[in-house]
Amino acid sequence: MASLDALTRSEPVNAALSWLFASVVVLAAVESVFTAAYLWAGFAFLVAAVTAVPPLLSGDWTMVVPWPLPLVAAAAAAARAVGLYPEIAGYVAVAALALVAVVELDAFTSVEMSRRFAVAFAAMTTLAVQALWTVAQFASDVWLGTDFLTTQRELQVDIVAVTVVAVVMGAAFQWYFARFEHAGSHEHPTVTRSP
Repeated sequence: MASLDALTRSEPVNAALSWLFASVVVLAAVESVFTAAYLWAGFAFLVAAVTAVPPLLSGDWTMVVPWPLPLVAAAAAAARAVGLYPEIAGYVAVAALALVAVVELDAFTSVEMSRRFAVAFAAMTTLAVQALWTVAQFASDVWLGTDFLTTQRELQVDIVAVTVVAVVMGAAFQWYFARFEHAGSHEHPTVTRSP
C-alpha cells in the first residue's frame, strides 16, 4: 500500500513518471518524422508540449498532471507509431490531449470544476480537438497528398468514435480520481490555490 501511495501522492514520483511518459510521446513523434508521418508527428509534439506547459511556465518540474494521463497519451502514441490499431490509438490520443488540457485548467489555474462537469467539458474539448484535427487532415490531403479523409462516412464515424472514447475515458478518470487523490488534485495540490 505504501508503494501505491508513493505512486499517487508523491509529487517527485508523479513528476518523474509524467516526464517519462511525455518523453515516450516525444520519441513517437520523432519516429513519425522519420517515417514521413508529419501530421501525426506534429500532433504528438503538441501533446508533449501541452503536458509540459505548467512546469515550463512555473519553473517547477513537479507541477505536472497526474501520471496516468501522460501514460494514456504515451500508450496511444506508441501504439500508433508501431501501427497497432492506429485508428483507435488516434482517438485515444485526441481524448488524452483534451483530458490533459482540462486537468491542467482545473489543477493549475483558478478555474474549478466539479468532476462531472470536468468529464462533460473534457468530452466537449475532445470534440473541439477532433474538429481541428479534421481540418488539419483535410489540409494535409490537399497540400501534402495524404489520404486521411477518403469518404464523408469515414469522417462521421471518426467523430462518433472519438466522442465515445472521450466519454469512456472521462468516466474512467472520474472513477480513478475519486478513489485515488493524486498529487495535483484538490486534496494534494502541487500549487497553493489562492483564496
